[in-house]
Amino acid sequence: MLRELIYNGFLHLTPNHHSHGYWRTPEGQVQYGYNQLDAYVKTVKTLEKGLFDTLFIADVVGVYDLDYGDGKTTIQAGTQFPAADPIAITSALGLATENLGIVVTSNVIQAHPFSFARQISSLDEFTHGRVGWNIVTSYLSNGFRNYGYDEIVPHDERYEWAQEYLDVAYKLWELSWEEGAVLHDPASNRFFDADKIHKINHVGKRYRVEGPHIVEPSPQRSPVLFQAGNSEAGRRFAARNAEVTFLPSQTPETARKDIAILNQDVVDFGRRPEDLKKLVMLSTVIGSTEEEAKRKQQYLFDNIDINALQGFYSGGSGIDLSSIDPDTPLKELSRREQFSQHMRSKFRIAVDADYGQGRDLTWREYLLKHALLPGRFAGTPEQIADKVQAFADAGVDGFNVVPITTLGWWEEWVEHVVPVLQKRGLAQKDYKEGTLREKIFGQGSQLAASHPQRKLSL
Repeated sequence: MLRELIYNGFLHLTPNHHSHGYWRTPEGQVQYGYNQLDAYVKTVKTLEKGLFDTLFIADVVGVYDLDYGDGKTTIQAGTQFPAADPIAITSALGLATENLGIVVTSNVIQAHPFSFARQISSLDEFTHGRVGWNIVTSYLSNGFRNYGYDEIVPHDERYEWAQEYLDVAYKLWELSWEEGAVLHDPASNRFFDADKIHKINHVGKRYRVEGPHIVEPSPQRSPVLFQAGNSEAGRRFAARNAEVTFLPSQTPETARKDIAILNQDVVDFGRRPEDLKKLVMLSTVIGSTEEEAKRKQQYLFDNIDINALQGFYSGGSGIDLSSIDPDTPLKELSRREQFSQHMRSKFRIAVDADYGQGRDLTWREYLLKHALLPGRFAGTPEQIADKVQAFADAGVDGFNVVPITTLGWWEEWVEHVVPVLQKRGLAQKDYKEGTLREKIFGQGSQLAASHPQRKLSL
């Protein structure tokens, strides 16, 4: 293999990230520690022991099913509720680790870009250049109402908003302070060279920011930019801005097709295909034998709260899904105009992946065995390595590893799966020196010279 694969450890500071209802089992009760800092410190130390590249902290800023009732379905199930702010925990997790990158999710609606740029520069400084930013535009109507909007902003307009937000942040991170602005020179009585620190004077559709940036440049200046967008607008945003993106691909064959499309988009923006790392989701049930893994997987599925799962998808899709007959074929749902283009494309991906094993995949089967529910694949460490190899051969650069339970599951992966991956050359055996960007790309702490943001000016 010509490149080393990237592994993100997925985390959400919430009782149930996707295994809705599993908290009711003895194995799932580990999630009771979701609001304890020590639990997350233990997690990042385990991830670093397993030589993960990053901790990836997901986030939402609303309740999933408030548009379809009083929100009690997801609230009582602890379905991504409550959710602490990832920014609040990043510094502590950085202190507990030495090499692990920390990627925080922050929505463009939840913080002004001046404040957010200041937070990220501070965190990147305090972690010695190990911070990434997962750029999200929010899909929960309740989230928009929480920040004073009457309704959710239309899909494509949200990406236009995100572009201006990123432009403001970039100007603060990269252009406000010239190289050489930090002096610390007693002889000239200048701690900084004021002539090399500039206002940005941004005036746009949504923001007016004078500047200058009030934090000196951090080791990376800009954080490593992560983004996941499956729609055409989202994919184009990723091709223009992201350094790491998440593909919706469920099989190596669909991954190969998705990568080819995305690579062309990247080239259209004057970048090289290798400037954008492509990751897929990997969520496994691990067993010493295939039979044990399948039994554990069925136990997971048997203990899922279907009502909470449908409430979760209602909020994510913006459509009331609770009235759908669970036995409705997914092919039929993929043609219904009531669903967004994004949702219909997700349904088609599931049908193409043939999770119905020759039958018509139903809505129930999609929810339990295909959607965002963890544990889609059950097998031995060797079988998991086979799956990793197949995706790597298709051109995938790495994986967003999603656990069954956010807390507690990682020891099993690190103890049993990582050694097999390392033996096959599918996982790193040592950390590289340098910042997160240097670790991932092997060159330079700052954005690549070909990145479109480099063309911005004051």
